[in-house]
Amino acid sequence: MIHINLLPEEYRRRARTPIKVTLAMAGVIAVNALLLVWFAWLALGVMAEINSERAVLQTELDGLTPQVAYHKSLETERKSFAAREETLAEITGSRINWTRKVDELVTVINSGGGGERHYVWLDDLNVVQNADVRNKSAGSLKASGHSGSDDFAQVANFLEDLERSPFIEEFHAPAPPAGSQSSKDTELIPAVVWSFPLQIEMKTLEQRQEDQKKAEQLEKAKAEKAKGAAGKGTAAEHAKGAEGRGTAPAEPAAKDKQGATGEAAAEEGVR
Repeated sequence: MIHINLLPEEYRRRARTPIKVTLAMAGVIAVNALLLVWFAWLALGVMAEINSERAVLQTELDGLTPQVAYHKSLETERKSFAAREETLAEITGSRINWTRKVDELVTVINSGGGGERHYVWLDDLNVVQNADVRNKSAGSLKASGHSGSDDFAQVANFLEDLERSPFIEEFHAPAPPAGSQSSKDTELIPAVVWSFPLQIEMKTLEQRQEDQKKAEQLEKAKAEKAKGAAGKGTAAEHAKGAEGRGTAPAEPAAKDKQGATGEAAAEEGVR
């Protein structure tokens, strides 16, 4: 049956939302609210944990800060000492140990074999050394020398011994021998004296360093050559041993062959 509501609009019942829809909407809102609360709680918990870890790390960092500062100060001191050591090494390398040089020069002078090779003495010894690296010459050594022999070749012998001695490592080769006969008196010993100038130019620091590198390379090459020769000798010994081991069983084989030949001959004789 059809029902018609003839009441005025203000007296009519308003349409209500179905209870199922209301419950469904309430459930969705409740779920969303719970999710929002859970996410907020999770975010706050994570943030609190992060802040706690950050505080712990900051405390550790504050404790390590003095150690880091101390380490930096030590590193600065190490660099400073390394720079000083390098400077001292350069200064030491650029200098010449004149005490050792004089001893080496005296050794050469005294190694004349009692006058058989040379008999030399010096009146003075002057050294001029240039500290400025821009100079082409590092300095020089000058002396007034005398040879107590009538044979001027002994001066050449002295300069040759000087050039072969360790004294010459920091110097260039001496100039060819030159001089003059200064005195001749048969009543004196020696009766003849030759005077000659001794002048030797020093090597620069770069030249000495280059010579040192060449000497190190030469020593290294000699060591490698000696090592290679030792290796070849060992290989030859192993080869000889292997050859001996390979030929040793030949005698029994030869004997067996001779025995077989003898047995065959005996059988032939019996026949």
